[in-house]
Amino acid sequence: MALHAIVPWVKGLTLALTPARAIGLAAAAVALEWARALALRSPDRQVPVLLIGGLALCLLALGRSPAELGLGRSRLPERVIGGLALAGVLLLPAAARWGGGPALAPPFALAAIAVSVGEEVAFRGAVFAELDRAYGPAVAVVGSTAAWTAAHALSHPLPFLPAVAAAGLLLGLWRWALRDLVGPIIGHVIADIAL
Repeated sequence: MALHAIVPWVKGLTLALTPARAIGLAAAAVALEWARALALRSPDRQVPVLLIGGLALCLLALGRSPAELGLGRSRLPERVIGGLALAGVLLLPAAARWGGGPALAPPFALAAIAVSVGEEVAFRGAVFAELDRAYGPAVAVVGSTAAWTAAHALSHPLPFLPAVAAAGLLLGLWRWALRDLVGPIIGHVIADIAL
């Protein structure tokens, strides 16, 4: 069989596998989050579990270009300012009910950064990109938000999940509208450290 006859078949097979890859990637991200939530029930290993969990989520983006993930360097100052604005929006509900509290100890702050970055790279980076390729931007926003919310089902109380979904939707819409992941990473990191 000639090479020119094989190439269209391989390309067609690759396109047919894209939806399965997208769903599999979303399921893997949720499974990693659930495994992390279950492992956190052992209080003596919380910091290592959080650090390893954040790294494992980042590994889901292997093989993707920074541009595909929304991590390019163009318009970086605007993206950083946008991330600060996203953090402000994410913190508004907590600020309304905050009565003060202790700051995170440095190891937990580092762990919170690792998890925040990992979640953004996994859900709004790799999962979003794969869903966008397979189904388009609307499914990418809604699907990455649904996976993100499901991922938090074991680590957050049920009444808090609508707030998780709203945050995921805001970050997903930002990712779609600006093709940017820098802003969501900055916003998520600041929100997790502050909360």
